[in-house]
Amino acid sequence: MIDLQRVYNALENAGVEFISGVPDTLLNDFCLGLESHWSKNKHVLAANEGNAIALASGYHLATNTVPLVYMQNSGMGNSMNPLISLTDKSVYSMPMVILIGWRGEPGSGDWPQHQRQGELSPVLLESLNIPFKILDENEESSLSSIEWAVREARKLTQPTALLVKKNVLAKKEKSGFDESGQIYTLSRENAIKAIISKVPDDSLFVASTGRITRELHAIRESLGQSHEYDFLNVGAMGHAVSIAAGIATAHPNKTVVCLDGDAAAMMHMGSMPITANLGLSNLLHVVLNNGVHESVGGQQSVAFSANLTGIASNSGYETLEKFVSSPDNLKQGLDTLQAATKPAFLEVRIKKGMRTDMPILKADTIALKELFISSITK
Repeated sequence: MIDLQRVYNALENAGVEFISGVPDTLLNDFCLGLESHWSKNKHVLAANEGNAIALASGYHLATNTVPLVYMQNSGMGNSMNPLISLTDKSVYSMPMVILIGWRGEPGSGDWPQHQRQGELSPVLLESLNIPFKILDENEESSLSSIEWAVREARKLTQPTALLVKKNVLAKKEKSGFDESGQIYTLSRENAIKAIISKVPDDSLFVASTGRITRELHAIRESLGQSHEYDFLNVGAMGHAVSIAAGIATAHPNKTVVCLDGDAAAMMHMGSMPITANLGLSNLLHVVLNNGVHESVGGQQSVAFSANLTGIASNSGYETLEKFVSSPDNLKQGLDTLQAATKPAFLEVRIKKGMRTDMPILKADTIALKELFISSITK
């Protein structure tokens, strides 16, 4: 990993003032370092990557400086519309640097949900006419590329990009958190187990990307249960509840449970009022809220400050008066919401982290999809 202080210095010396983005595993030390090495009011952790592009555009309009936006390459899709219809040279010609974690880089042996994205990342940048360079572990070369990206963005008045290879701006995945800094005591794993125990045995589950899919799969294994009623949404962050709503529409006599994360729920929050007003009394949307982007390093989300239960209620969901944070309140809340006559929403405040011996999710996604389809269409 290259020296992050030198990276921050290079950005500052090149005139970058404002940074926004969505954290990524391959950038997690860079993102975490921003919390102490960058002005707090000039670093915004965005809801999604398009949001970050728009924030950066606004800052450029107000200052005529070159901002930086960071993201995992899976977020390039979220950024596509503002990149084409806002920042493109043929529209408003907005300069900015886009720092992209290159998951699924060809030859890296990454997970299926990242491999195709990795192949397409350079192709998409070329198609968008965004000049880019690749950051590798050669520190001097990478620092030179950072300076180039800011300089070129300013000269061309358009976005430039840096594709970041593994081990350049991140050390390793973060699994544990200091117990002394925790606000809540309920673990995500135990919350999922409690939910499984309270809903009908044939309930259909849709699990959001990240550790929720990993833990649901491991829990089924530990309980000796089949995976046939689970759809593990290993990619497409923020879309789990929409997938669940589609399933609930097709199977009104089945209980459908969406296990969502706080950052994922906020990424495409517009889906909440749409879902809440579909009249699906068989749908339960559970947000397991630990207040951080846990899978990509533990950067704080705003989910403990935002009133997710209040947002859900005002969107049209059946909700409790407030979130739950203990096993007993969780079970009581599930009992109450099972009588809902419209889509129900439950916010569960949980502690950060997972046990260090949690198995890695190694699953054939096509086989899991076919198992799920066959189990509910037979």
